[in-house]
Amino acid sequence: MSVKIRLARHGAKKRPFYRIVAADGQCPRDGKFLENLGTYNPLNTPAEVTLKTDRVQYWIGQGATPTDTVKSILKKQGISDIPA
Repeated sequence: MSVKIRLARHGAKKRPFYRIVAADGQCPRDGKFLENLGTYNPLNTPAEVTLKTDRVQYWIGQGATPTDTVKSILKKQGISDIPA
């Protein structure tokens, strides 16, 4: 089971709101996930991000790989020990 840290889309049509989740790589985008790690709201200026940094660090330590979008969000939030 490869765990990915990715975005799960919620919100209304043309009003996206995302949860940052740790999920099995085989599960669908908005489907089953292991843990909710935070939220991302791109509609606010600047984009609003809330993270459980200790849990994100835990999942990265366990071998979870963030997607490209989540990797850039984590980098902007100052979480720098992301595997390349």
